[in-house]
Amino acid sequence: MTVASRRRWLKPVLIAVLVASIYPAWVLGYTWSYVLQSDLPGGHHGPLDAYRHTLASAVVSYTLGPRAVAPATSVLEFRGNAGSFMDRHNNRIGAAIGAKAGSLAEIEPAVRARVLQGAVATRDPQQTFWLPPAAWREATFW
Repeated sequence: MTVASRRRWLKPVLIAVLVASIYPAWVLGYTWSYVLQSDLPGGHHGPLDAYRHTLASAVVSYTLGPRAVAPATSVLEFRGNAGSFMDRHNNRIGAAIGAKAGSLAEIEPAVRARVLQGAVATRDPQQTFWLPPAAWREATFW
């Protein structure tokens, strides 16, 4: 391979890598900008955790489509415990919210309303849920 041919493919590859790293950072930044301002309790396994997962999944669904949510979030979800079941459930709700949103500005209010209507350990597929308060842990961010 010549130097000239390497240069032809190097620029598109570098752009793809840059875009691939910017998008997750943008989704996390958008989500955490709301999470850090929220007055919801329960950073892990509580309402704030449900809010975080639902919001991030709604943003991914709105920007990339609802089918992108499962692969995007599967990296972060560990199978086999109640917290991961809760996270995956709330991710599906977020995907539905993002798929129906007409604009990015509609997402956070819709997610917040859904979380405020949530409950402890509900089996309703349309309702966000979280674990009982005894299972909550406060989030540590650093």
